[in-house]
Amino acid sequence: MKRIATVLLGAAVALGPSLSGAAYQAAEVKDGGSISGTVKLNGTPPPVKAIEVTKDKEVCGKGGKLVDESLLVGPKGGVQYAVVSITDIAKGKKWASEKFTFDQKNCHFVPHVLVVKTGATVDILNSDGILHNIHTFSTKNAAFNVAMPKFKKKIEKTFAAPEIVRTACDAHAWMAGWIVVSESPYAVVTDADGNFKLENVPPGNYKVEVWHEKLGKVVKEVTVKAKEETKLGVELALK
Repeated sequence: MKRIATVLLGAAVALGPSLSGAAYQAAEVKDGGSISGTVKLNGTPPPVKAIEVTKDKEVCGKGGKLVDESLLVGPKGGVQYAVVSITDIAKGKKWASEKFTFDQKNCHFVPHVLVVKTGATVDILNSDGILHNIHTFSTKNAAFNVAMPKFKKKIEKTFAAPEIVRTACDAHAWMAGWIVVSESPYAVVTDADGNFKLENVPPGNYKVEVWHEKLGKVVKEVTVKAKEETKLGVELALK
């Protein structure tokens, strides 16, 4: 499969062209269809790496053994934490919710990948009761580096432009996550088996982008018909 973009090495990444262009318009969708499928790894998955906790051991990993979440593959080859989005949709359904939470719990980000609406406020939490320091890496949004001592349970941040923003914790070097800022609600994160579903899509022809932090990005063309489900299978390969 031809690679559409190179594998990301930690930098923030712009989303597809429509999400960074004209503003998305929310409207009633009549006779919407859906796009569903599975993102799979083409090849043998590498072993899941356990994270060595070197500080705050009484809290870090309290909920179970910490693992590197940058590439998690299910028993049938499904890739978790891939982002599937329609990149050339200008009008469609409303966001189901405009409340977004990004937590620091047991010394990892929960969820590992979070999709948020452009311009919405994100509640960034510290559920651990220890010092965290959230640090973002971005180009279209203002990057920030904020200490969150144990008494600071929440900060609020707004992401104004579509972009894939990398997050880290300077207090715990293994902590890594992503905030995907999208104008359109047609952006979802694959589950533990690599499954996804984009619902209530207006009939039409679209480009669907699949992005993963380790496996890079591919684009597929799909046709959505009224009240029908379009199946889409995607394979990503390690470089």
